[in-house]
Amino acid sequence: MSPKSRKIFTVMSILMVFTMLLAACAPAATAVPTTAPAPTTAPAPTKAPAPTTAPAPTTAPAPTTAPKPTEAPKPTVAPTTAPAPKEIPQALIDAAKAEGMLTTIALPHDWCNYGEALSNFSKKYGIKINELNPDGGSGDEIEAIKANKGNKGPQAPDVVDVGFSFGEGNKDLYQPYKVTTWDTIPDSAKDPDGLWYGDYYGVMSFLVNTDVQSKVPQDWADLADPAYKGQVALSGDPRVSNQAILAVFASALANGGSLDNAQPGLDFFAKVNQAKNLIPLIANNGLVAKGEIPVRLTWDYNGLAAIDSFKGNPKAVVVVPKTGRFAGVYVQAISAYAPHPNAAKLWMEYLYSDEGQLTWMKGYCHPIRETDLRARGVVPADIAAKLPDVSGAVFPSNAQLKAASELITKNWDSVVGADIKKAP
Repeated sequence: MSPKSRKIFTVMSILMVFTMLLAACAPAATAVPTTAPAPTTAPAPTKAPAPTTAPAPTTAPAPTTAPKPTEAPKPTVAPTTAPAPKEIPQALIDAAKAEGMLTTIALPHDWCNYGEALSNFSKKYGIKINELNPDGGSGDEIEAIKANKGNKGPQAPDVVDVGFSFGEGNKDLYQPYKVTTWDTIPDSAKDPDGLWYGDYYGVMSFLVNTDVQSKVPQDWADLADPAYKGQVALSGDPRVSNQAILAVFASALANGGSLDNAQPGLDFFAKVNQAKNLIPLIANNGLVAKGEIPVRLTWDYNGLAAIDSFKGNPKAVVVVPKTGRFAGVYVQAISAYAPHPNAAKLWMEYLYSDEGQLTWMKGYCHPIRETDLRARGVVPADIAAKLPDVSGAVFPSNAQLKAASELITKNWDSVVGADIKKAP
């Protein structure tokens, strides 16, 4: 080997040794995790009214309006990569089971498919449900909380499902709680601190027993026609019932009024009453089936559920009026004085889970998380196809609802003069 070759060989040997030393001294590579870390266990629920889930946001503005879609969301062709909801904390489930009971109020079984929701919840968690005043209105629910502040007995409701205007206006009666699906509820449909949250919406419509009345009304103005003498009824007392109040509000939109002016609604019902078309009874599906109330003013989901229950006897149709298409959002809340606070929180978790939201949807209601459900492709095609076309429906703001509610409840007697009562 020549001196030049020997030098080259020596340099290469030194480099190889240096490389081996570096490799030996380098730290071992860290393995890439294949799964996401397990979520932190939620704190054990207590009877205190503080939220047991994520802390309340500090920057979210207080909601002033209901969600503003003009038509029902369209079905998605394929599911997206939106994440599935988190699991309900086991600690909450255990605490709710230990309480053993949930007291609800004003939840008719044929309203938004609540019968199935109540039954499934009870079976799933082994919790007995005490149902109060199933035919009551939003005002009755609020009064029940106020009347039972110091009562832990069976007459004290744990939860309420009330009209949108009864949410923000009664925050002092509710305790905060944020369900695990909180982020999929539109910000405009929930209190930022978790005191109330939208659950579903529908559009005011006419349920008509066509065996009794073959001339089906197509718009609000038709209800004043002499053909409907003694045949039209509201689904509540407009002095206390959210559904009845909003029927009056909706009629205003078709009679020269607006979301800022509900007075024409009172004037219209005065006209209907003067024509002796308005029956002074609270309408329900049983009275429609018997033919005692041929035309019931109610949410589209109630009317469609009624037709299912009739099974063709009597024949009936649901009409979404051509004008004055009015969407009403309802909200859930937990009483600040709930005797069973953990069962109440678990009930909310169930209602806002995919299962609970689809249960409402089966009852023809548009659930508040519908956009998320459709985005993830979890809405069965047969359920999506059942929902009616409500294009053009308007959503009033909380301020507009409050103003209209005060106007209607305070002036119904003097303007319309019909004393609406429960059927005997």
